[in-house]
Amino acid sequence: MGSVRLPDPTRPGVLHLDLDAFFAAVEQRDKPSLRGKPVVVGGTGGRGVVATASYEARVHGVGSAQPMGQARRLSPHAAFLAGRFEAYRAVSAQVMAIARELSPLVEPVSLDEAYVDVGAVLPGVDAAAVAEVGAALRARVRAATGLTVSVGAGASKFVAKIASDARKPDGLVVVPPAEQAAWLAPLSVRVVPGVGAVTAERLARSGVRTVADLAAADEGDLVRLLGRAHGTSLRALARGHDPRPVVPEREAKSVSAEETFPVDLTDRRELIERARRTAARVASRLLADGLSGRTVTVKVRRFDFTTVSRSRTLTHATSSAREIGGHAADLLAGVDVADGVRLLGVGVSGLSEYAQADLLADLLPPPGEPEEQEVLGEPEGPGDGAEDVPAPEPAGEPVWRPGQDVVHDEHGPGWVQGSGVGRVTVRFEGPHTPVGRVRTFRVGDPALRPGPPPVWDPDRDSPR
Repeated sequence: MGSVRLPDPTRPGVLHLDLDAFFAAVEQRDKPSLRGKPVVVGGTGGRGVVATASYEARVHGVGSAQPMGQARRLSPHAAFLAGRFEAYRAVSAQVMAIARELSPLVEPVSLDEAYVDVGAVLPGVDAAAVAEVGAALRARVRAATGLTVSVGAGASKFVAKIASDARKPDGLVVVPPAEQAAWLAPLSVRVVPGVGAVTAERLARSGVRTVADLAAADEGDLVRLLGRAHGTSLRALARGHDPRPVVPEREAKSVSAEETFPVDLTDRRELIERARRTAARVASRLLADGLSGRTVTVKVRRFDFTTVSRSRTLTHATSSAREIGGHAADLLAGVDVADGVRLLGVGVSGLSEYAQADLLADLLPPPGEPEEQEVLGEPEGPGDGAEDVPAPEPAGEPVWRPGQDVVHDEHGPGWVQGSGVGRVTVRFEGPHTPVGRVRTFRVGDPALRPGPPPVWDPDRDSPR
């Protein structure tokens, strides 16, 4: 693990890389029939939300965090896919490895984003040198994965992040520190981290609409309007003050999973069973990463979008599915669910690299009162770092999800275009084949089975 260093405010040595429309781009890369067409990835159920939309879908108004029903109305001819996280994680790992060849200081933010401190290996780096590094990085990513990445560079994480968004897709923007204030000045305050729709509206009522307005605002006025911590931090960012270092191998603060229901649930027993299943997903991820945690949290989003979170901190760290599920069920018992629940989440935080599990944990989860309760009056948006877990399917015949990789004994590898009324439709193609043919099978056809993601060969022609 590389050491941490503060960024040099006189050099544009911090890069932010952002893979363009990542999930959708991987789908288009691997599925020739979808290239150049609108693709939407996310929850495909009635209450799903958009995770990523291709640029062809964005021109129709489809965007991230949008209800999937709205996306279908805006772009009815798009391909709506459930997502293949195994494929996305593999591509992400390739890109992060390329970034680490530039500098040991690489801080992944998500599967498709990372900060890179090239100032750590290029002392005295200037804008021209950073532009060369950024161009080389983009070329390497495209050659290795077939995907495009936008890169921004500046003297801080804040500026680098905004720069990477400025010329998407497939863009490169370097902001020299001497030009930083002028470059930021006309931008909307919405580009500043921590300024959402509600905060932007409050600022606008005070005449603060641009970054320049925010930088020039009286600090006392901002503190009275937004609170001391929020007001002072936003003003500092608007003035370009962001000393946050690039932290390599940033540790996960929590592991969580969520389930959005197609219909509001009111049966407490069913919700408790769902909580236990979701806890098992969390435990599986903890075990895979060699982690355990001391605090168990349950999140309940009600029918009216208000959200309740209840947590309990244990005397020991655990990665036991039974123990996490037991505490989750206990916490859920104290939440009013009579009017309906649309989303249920379970998380574990206070992570460590080894478990100090109670030997009796898998036999009987201990009782106790929740340590804290937080009720949020405003609805929360998606993308809070949790994995959105599809609702469990009924036992019996397999359920095929749109976009899922499959293999057929006769026809070979392909992907699910759709399923229903006992049938599943598959298109047989891969990243280096022509557009494939479509075949329909019985849902329980023994010759059809789930398959691994296809392999992208960088030595063959790029799909773009």
